[in-house]
Amino acid sequence: MKTICFDFGNTRLKAAVFENDRFSVEVVLPNDETATIQKLLDEHVPQRSILSSVIEHNVDIEDLLASKTTFHKLSHLTQANFTTPVGKPETIGADRLALSAAAVHFFPNKNNLVVSLGSCITYNFINQYHQFIGGSISPGMEMRFKAMQVFTAKLPLAEKDWNFPKIGYDTKTNLQSGVIAGITYEIDGFIDEYAGKYGNFNAVLTGGDTSYFAGQLKNKIFADSNFLFKGLYALSETNNG
Repeated sequence: MKTICFDFGNTRLKAAVFENDRFSVEVVLPNDETATIQKLLDEHVPQRSILSSVIEHNVDIEDLLASKTTFHKLSHLTQANFTTPVGKPETIGADRLALSAAAVHFFPNKNNLVVSLGSCITYNFINQYHQFIGGSISPGMEMRFKAMQVFTAKLPLAEKDWNFPKIGYDTKTNLQSGVIAGITYEIDGFIDEYAGKYGNFNAVLTGGDTSYFAGQLKNKIFADSNFLFKGLYALSETNNG
């Protein structure tokens, strides 16, 4: 049995193929055109599919996926292994739903904080009663670099460099230290806050650049760059079974 999971984020469109419960391959898509999705289906021939999208995607691909596979579009109406006792559950991003599902699937009965590195950094708290409570959203790395260039008169656009000095010695390295080290301290700060308030606590880091930040944090975490995809697969099994 093959399942293809689509993750349409603000920066990249990605898909992952699972075969017999195992993660097989990840694909970065150039666009969401019907021909692109059809080519992917022809190559992998999945029996099931699920779509998580936080953008205004090409809706025609939903009909295509439904005609070629057993298809589910992730939303607040999705049957999940957790509940969402928040004011407006319909406003919860599909990506955060998938991350919550993965947290409960892999770490049941724990107070889980899932930190996802993307266009924005999301902090997603799922308590030990399997309730998605909410969390925080802050600017992602590229957004922080671009904001300092756009909203100032003279600061340049810097790019990430993992060899930056913690104490910058010129404008570029000052910007790199402020953004990259700042994100590290921010993540550690949130983990400290939750860990101090909740026992039976677990922290997960996922998304782009997981491997770098996992090595910089002082807190013990579980790092998995494919955590969202694994949540999507679990939801597909529940809703496409």
